[in-house]
Amino acid sequence: MLSRVAENLYWMSRYLERAEHTARLSDVTLQQMLDQTTEDADARWIRLLESLHLSSVVDETHDAHGVIQRLTFDASNSSSIVSCIASARENARQVREQISSEMWEQLNRLFLQVKHASMEGSWHAELHLFFASVKEGVHLFQGITDATMNHSEGWHFIRVGRFLERATATSALLNVHFRTLFGTQQNGATEALDYLGWVGLLKSCAAFEAYCKVYTATMQPRNVAEFLLLNAESPRSLRFAATMMQSALQAIAKSTNLRSAGRAERLAGRLRAAFDYGQIEEIMNGNLYAYLENIQRQCTQIHSAIYDLYITYPIDVALTSRGASQA
Repeated sequence: MLSRVAENLYWMSRYLERAEHTARLSDVTLQQMLDQTTEDADARWIRLLESLHLSSVVDETHDAHGVIQRLTFDASNSSSIVSCIASARENARQVREQISSEMWEQLNRLFLQVKHASMEGSWHAELHLFFASVKEGVHLFQGITDATMNHSEGWHFIRVGRFLERATATSALLNVHFRTLFGTQQNGATEALDYLGWVGLLKSCAAFEAYCKVYTATMQPRNVAEFLLLNAESPRSLRFAATMMQSALQAIAKSTNLRSAGRAERLAGRLRAAFDYGQIEEIMNGNLYAYLENIQRQCTQIHSAIYDLYITYPIDVALTSRGASQA
């Protein structure tokens, strides 16, 4: 597969996953405002922005209207929902021949939907419906992709992008929430998370109902961490994301002739092994923040390996690989 095609499919998937994640976090935070004091709401907006790596916005504003405008409709913010979906559509447009017509129609429909929405219209109507439509639109696109696209190399790049973005975003979200739990100073917010805070974290990961089926509705930090980190069956856990990444990278490595194609696969395998053999007691009793930051570093290494191997590799590597395949 051409490196340009692989890059477009990879980023199309990452941008859509990012848009869905932002919509979910924003929706949960808005809904929890109904049960919060003003001080609690401010603290949660700060946590939301920090988990999305938008700490600079904290200094500007953390009122609901200002934050939602920045995260949703601000085209100058490359991580806003509108910007992410526009970027995903542009990447898909450049490889239009590689994706199915159904995929393109759904992505184009989602793009037009958010493009024609506005902060004023959504704020005075019901933002929950807007965020729900974004989440459902992305989920529908993912389902259409699995149902209509050949499960070949391009499809595996889409899977890698989705789960690498999910692992990165979820580990950042957990880091911010657990720092607050243990009283680490974060812009003046030092209070421990309450019951609603843990429910909000699970809902932010689309995992509240799945968690309750395993642990009931009792919110224990240890159980929440174990479920979101180590559960092998939840599609939102970090362990599940690492497993999917490794599986996709194994398939890509098998379909290529690059001699070093296994490097990204090995990095993903190392990350998966850490989850497979990890014990929540050891993680909680150790430096949890360093553990979560290490996960993010490993995700960055996997991303860099994918670029080095499949996207920005030197021309001599490609020629060597081609010669080996023809020998």
